[in-house]
Amino acid sequence: MITVTGTVRSNLEAGKAFGYLSAFEHTPEWDPGTPVVKKLSEGPVAVGHRYHAEADFRGKRQTLIYEVVELSGTLIKLRGENKTVISVDTIDVKPSGAGSEVRYTAEFRLKGWLKFAEPFVKPAFQSLAAPAMDGMQKSLDSMAAN
Repeated sequence: MITVTGTVRSNLEAGKAFGYLSAFEHTPEWDPGTPVVKKLSEGPVAVGHRYHAEADFRGKRQTLIYEVVELSGTLIKLRGENKTVISVDTIDVKPSGAGSEVRYTAEFRLKGWLKFAEPFVKPAFQSLAAPAMDGMQKSLDSMAAN
């Protein structure tokens, strides 16, 4: 399994940060590697809520179907899958002073023959983290400034 993590701190209040980040359809606003996310479920975010996501990876567009598998007041965990990978994304938002601290973890489990290539593709997966965390920081800071 390939694990990628990052943490951002923002002046945006934790509840507002979590509300924004747990609405997975906002992901294209902060993650340049995931330019398309569409809700497949109606109503407020809940366990079982599903999304269609398209991610750019090494010059190719990959489609994944994500499902919310865990949701609490400060944590959301989504599981995405396609024919080559299972991705589990966890966003955990904690209060930090008047603002928030967000810990983002993405775990990738390659499927089929690709699991044998994991050591070779691990750097490509890890390279996705910095632009996503930078984008998350900018989005939260922009919201805090308004």
